[in-house]
Amino acid sequence: MLVEKPVFTDPADAPRIEALIASAPAPVWVAMEYRYMPPIAAFLKEALEATGGVKMLTIREHRYPFLPKVGHWNRFNANTGGTFVEKCCHFFDLMRLCLRSEPVRIMASGGQAVNHLGESYGGQVPDVFDHGYVIVDFASGARAMLELCMFAEGSRYQEEISAVGPDGKLEVMVPGPLRFWPEHLGPLPVAQLIRSPRAPMGPQDIAVPVDPELLAAGDHNGSTYYQHRHFLSLVRGERDAPEVSLHDGLMAVRMGQAAQRSMTTGQAVDL
Repeated sequence: MLVEKPVFTDPADAPRIEALIASAPAPVWVAMEYRYMPPIAAFLKEALEATGGVKMLTIREHRYPFLPKVGHWNRFNANTGGTFVEKCCHFFDLMRLCLRSEPVRIMASGGQAVNHLGESYGGQVPDVFDHGYVIVDFASGARAMLELCMFAEGSRYQEEISAVGPDGKLEVMVPGPLRFWPEHLGPLPVAQLIRSPRAPMGPQDIAVPVDPELLAAGDHNGSTYYQHRHFLSLVRGERDAPEVSLHDGLMAVRMGQAAQRSMTTGQAVDL
């Protein structure tokens, strides 16, 4: 089974997912497709060697507001679990994958500043957050930060990720969806991978082009195509287990829920 993220939105449902992890009769793969964007996949592959071991990981997404959806479901925390669950579980998944460690503490600040404030559905005003910062301490001693802004669609790149360690820094710059890029500005920017060793100093820019047909077919730099190819190999018996497990999906949601809780209480949350 390939199941959409997030695997749950209500904290009360976590035990059901834990029970499923222990008893599922067949493989369950969680659709964390950001892993499969070619530029981010290249970043993940090279991060350890380029940095000598990641000590600081920063993920910045500056993007467009939530799109209109059926029944306006994505405008309300009660439906989504909150922006940092529904949308940002992708980034918490990337943090665990890149750092190869588990989160132990989360501190966050965020809110609703710009988006959807003038909207009303059945007399209810949307309450989803549109920006915030999240800092995560990991068991390994590494630290990660997420910066989200959902009213910054004028940016050249939508996602910018950096990993820093004792040997150097690795960055990746990923453009947003092709369909939102203004034609008068010319072609969509090409994703960039940037290696910056400490010694000898000298940043190296590496273009990571994505197949134009894949860019035209979807919004995530071809990731859906690559994710489905990998999933198909599981269906065909060519691999033994999902690359993105139910446990991965559970942890990404728990991190998002902790971030939302920290934002509303002003307190750090231990995991």
